[in-house]
Amino acid sequence: MNIVQLTPGAGAMYCGNCFRDNALVAELRRQGHDVTMVPLYLPLTLDEEDQSAGTPVFFGGVNVYLDQKLSLWRHAPGFLHRLVSSRGILDWAGVHAAKTKASELGELTLSMLRGEEGRQARELEDLVKWLKRHAQPDIVCFSNALLLGMARRIKSELHTRIVCTLQGEDAFLDSLPGSHRAAAWQLVGERAADVDLFIAPSRYFADRMIRRLNLEPARVKVVHNGINLDGYTGVTGSRRESRLTRNAAPVVGYLARMCKEKGLDTLVEAFIDLKRRESVPRLKLHIAGSCGPADEPFVKGLRKLLAEAGYLGETVFSPNISRVEKIGFLESLSVFSVPARYGEAYGLYLVEALAAGVPVVQPRTAAFPELVASTSGGALCEPENPKSLAGAIEALLVQPDRARAVGDAARKVVFERYHVEAMADSLLKLYAELVWPRSK
Repeated sequence: MNIVQLTPGAGAMYCGNCFRDNALVAELRRQGHDVTMVPLYLPLTLDEEDQSAGTPVFFGGVNVYLDQKLSLWRHAPGFLHRLVSSRGILDWAGVHAAKTKASELGELTLSMLRGEEGRQARELEDLVKWLKRHAQPDIVCFSNALLLGMARRIKSELHTRIVCTLQGEDAFLDSLPGSHRAAAWQLVGERAADVDLFIAPSRYFADRMIRRLNLEPARVKVVHNGINLDGYTGVTGSRRESRLTRNAAPVVGYLARMCKEKGLDTLVEAFIDLKRRESVPRLKLHIAGSCGPADEPFVKGLRKLLAEAGYLGETVFSPNISRVEKIGFLESLSVFSVPARYGEAYGLYLVEALAAGVPVVQPRTAAFPELVASTSGGALCEPENPKSLAGAIEALLVQPDRARAVGDAARKVVFERYHVEAMADSLLKLYAELVWPRSK
């Protein structure tokens, strides 16, 4: 099958959706399919081999911004457009993009969703022309619904099927200014008519987007995200036992963007609460994940809070770690938690932690109950409640045998059901139904 995957880059920051798409493309290629991965806006920042290497970045972030702000730029010579899409300039733009907030992107979001009618129409035409020359896809897959302004033009010119994965767009759209929020949701709903199939990573998020976009349920299928398990050693038995017994210093871990939306402050407050309870001797907190310029003031505030409580010396911050470092980090933990505040569509970081045999504690909201129940991988707590989170973590840490058993059992489920091969196989079945319907 010939597939095109369109994935927006996140600049200098790691991005879970980029990781997911990149791992999927690698697996589809391994299975013998012809897959072209096209980066949009900015280059992809990954902890695995970049499957988009050698492919130009389309809708380059600088061009998209200048198209929005300067009418003359939309008619500028092609060499100028190509110049500002060079890797060096896009890398520079990626650092500054990390400071951008959704609340500042209302007009640009609306323009992008208007597609061929928006201010970035020239960028869309460049992408269509390139796809015509370099790919004859059976399927074009959009990484998220915020890209659907491109779908109508691509579908009409390439005569292909359009698939869109749903990966947390609601949080971004709801954070737009009030003057743009309703218009953006309306445009996404209108452009959804150009999509042949939507793929949601959880039943929770499928139902949520069916309601919010008024989609026909039959057009939305659930395929759980999977991860590349290469490098996970499957730590069980004596090695994990040494970490989870009372004779070892237990470690609570966090792996996600270091920001308020992911609930890092809730975890820090829960850690301080646990330290004051003195029920878990020598407890440590290890925080890892993406930390961009916009996140640094928030992290600085957390460091101050920990210092005032007297526990900064028992906390480690590890920003932007590599894949090898990530796996080693996860396998060093006793319990894992990312108590996100918003309606998380999935939470790939949970699967990564469970693949390392680490039990998780998550809020009783969004997709978390679904994932925890399907893996029997941990416990739930009340949302945005540090004391409830501390209590659930404490219950695991004071029973190391139980914690070890929970982590090992969940690891087995991940290795059976939540790996990238399973995700690819499920998607290919759905793709085949679109390209070669049973009636034929």
